[in-house]
Amino acid sequence: MEQRRYSGKSHWYHETQSSTLPQDVLPLVPEAAHVNDRLLLDLALSEEDLLPYKSWLQPARQLADALFPAHVSLTRLHTFSAYERMSTALTVAQVSGVQRLCNHYAARLTPLPGPDSSRESNHRLAQITQYARQLAISPSVIDGRARQHLSDVGLSIWDVVLINQIVGFVGFQARVIAIFQASLGQAVRWLPGLDMQSYAGATPFQQPEASWHTALAPVETPYANAEQSACLLRVESNAKLRSLAPVLVHQPTILSLLARLMESGLSAQTASHEFANLLTSRINGSVSCFNEQALSLPEQTALVIPLRQHECEIERWERQQPSQRPLFQAINLLTRAPDRFSAAQFTPLQQQLGSVSQTINLLGWSGLCGWLNRLKIALGETY
Repeated sequence: MEQRRYSGKSHWYHETQSSTLPQDVLPLVPEAAHVNDRLLLDLALSEEDLLPYKSWLQPARQLADALFPAHVSLTRLHTFSAYERMSTALTVAQVSGVQRLCNHYAARLTPLPGPDSSRESNHRLAQITQYARQLAISPSVIDGRARQHLSDVGLSIWDVVLINQIVGFVGFQARVIAIFQASLGQAVRWLPGLDMQSYAGATPFQQPEASWHTALAPVETPYANAEQSACLLRVESNAKLRSLAPVLVHQPTILSLLARLMESGLSAQTASHEFANLLTSRINGSVSCFNEQALSLPEQTALVIPLRQHECEIERWERQQPSQRPLFQAINLLTRAPDRFSAAQFTPLQQQLGSVSQTINLLGWSGLCGWLNRLKIALGETY
């Protein structure tokens, strides 16, 4: 017998099906849906505390509103509903394990009307959930087959770009919240049983000449509308987004805000930022991001070569680099298990860098690199 769906969720662990109940079910923390700050979820930080980060907090907050608007209009080409957006966000929050984030998206998902109980709707939601979970916890497994599964359940190219941006944003949000919580010295509360993200396989990283190629149809310049044309012109100078822009511009508002984020105070031309880019790319499996960064660092061969190796070789190299240890350990744990990131990793890095703001910006940059890694993996192939 086919199960029926009810709109409420009794807890924040999202399931694609649930049995009917005679009464409405509330999330565990219903007040978590009502926050003034959709990015930091009302962490105990004053505006004065956040002033050094205004250049990137502002576009990040605008992204939270753009990705999860109060009302979503569906058309033949834009089929990703408000429920699917929020359930995708909750899936990524669950993978991150950051409890504040899980509570928030569970509370926002609860009142939304779910899809009907047909087999087609169940299959579509299951494929969306599986894709989001894989991209969040094991991005390197995403390939052409995973993209085809999304197409098979009716997602258009606009929808595919949107789901990847949602996964990237919520993963970034989880890490930003973890960073600020660590800066405040808050104790971590991670759930037992959640796996730490593993390093991607080493074999693809043995191809330093491999480059990225889109797997989705780009927006051709002659056919771009006014907003898309302006957006493409706007991001042309951004080296990290240039190759992705013709695909991401299917959602021009989100792309413009992402470009602002990447050009904000998070970005800096320092050795620590370059290392963060390399390490997050290696962990997540973005060969393209890794190779692009490596090509810009010809003098850093001694750093690049070890990071191309297997995880055990990387860890052996790290033990021989005591000066790099605070940076390596902070970025490694934040990338792989943000729910476990705490002052134990934040404080040594802060002592090395000399200021709280530099530490937060650097770690925030590594979270943004993770977003870019996932976009490169999900929207194209590297060969």
